Amino acid sequence: MVVRLKRLPYTLTHKLSQTDFHSIPPLHFSDDPSQAMNTPLTRRRFFAIAALTAAGATAPFLLNRNRPAPLPATGEPVIWKGIALGSGAELRLFGVDRKEAEILVNKVLAEVARLEKIFSLYREDSLINRLNKEGRLNNPPPDFLALLSICRDIHALTDGAFDPTVQVLWNLYADHFRRHPRAETPPSEPDIRRTLKLVGFKHVVFDQKAILFEQKGMGLSLNGIAQGYITDKITALLQQHGIRQALVDMGEIRGFDTDNQRTWNVGIRNPQNEEATLLTLPMQNQAFATSGGYGTVMDEAGKFTHLFDPRTGTATPRYRSVSVMAPTAAVADAFSTAFSIMDEAAIRTAARAKQAKVWLVMPDNRIETLA
Repeated sequence: MVVRLKRLPYTLTHKLSQTDFHSIPPLHFSDDPSQAMNTPLTRRRFFAIAALTAAGATAPFLLNRNRPAPLPATGEPVIWKGIALGSGAELRLFGVDRKEAEILVNKVLAEVARLEKIFSLYREDSLINRLNKEGRLNNPPPDFLALLSICRDIHALTDGAFDPTVQVLWNLYADHFRRHPRAETPPSEPDIRRTLKLVGFKHVVFDQKAILFEQKGMGLSLNGIAQGYITDKITALLQQHGIRQALVDMGEIRGFDTDNQRTWNVGIRNPQNEEATLLTLPMQNQAFATSGGYGTVMDEAGKFTHLFDPRTGTATPRYRSVSVMAPTAAVADAFSTAFSIMDEAAIRTAARAKQAKVWLVMPDNRIETLA
């Protein structure tokens, strides 16, 4: 399919194969709730971005997929919006004309579709679903191995707090609250202990020949890092095609400017009031990710979240939200997930290893900054 440009702005609700993009002044966005994006993966959507010009800072663009906020005009980027990996996606390309943008966005869509076939749990035909079903995947593609290598690195840096094999915990909690929708307690201790025997990234063996689970019944979820990885891949693709300045949002944010002139303004949303911003931060040639338990909850009361501790089987994070700024989106993505269940001393050690900065929204809504 060839993507064509439209002049009238609107927010897309279609699947990836039906996406479109438009070249318009960035302040022209629909505020019609009926046009809101469907974002089943909402754990990171509480942040804000904007461009800062050399003349001075603009107000942040609050990325709330249900009610898109206007962005003050700071140029004429070509804007594309769609859905990738089950979440809202967006590109802002600077310094290109309409024809160039059409070509580039179609290349981006092809790359996203290729990577979704590897990593998406929402596609029955994806390679990760085949691995989870069969326990083995022969001749894995290089991207699968590359991402697993990053996972192994982050797993070690976080002392096991980041562990993609928590999919079995997700299944346990989801099944428990599906059968007991008004339950105020988690699954039983025996069920959690039994499930934890299937958790452990050390039991995932991979090389060019195959990826395999050492224990039957294990499951892999890359939802805590795949969006960041895809954001990095799209960033590299755009740079390879001569783009010098762009903002990429494939579930995580990465802004780049090869001339180091543009700074992006990143705001951390208030977990208790999504219309408010707690803190605004400058970001230049960096990536940004936020995780919070409020994004996806397992029970009606919102006590148990999707942020599992793979060491204990609990599903209650330490902080209201964790925001990470790092050189790559994959690292920011994975760290924001893992740091949700780590103490501050351990967070500092891991963040320092990857030159990352961290902002914790505490239970009382205070912000702790860990550089």
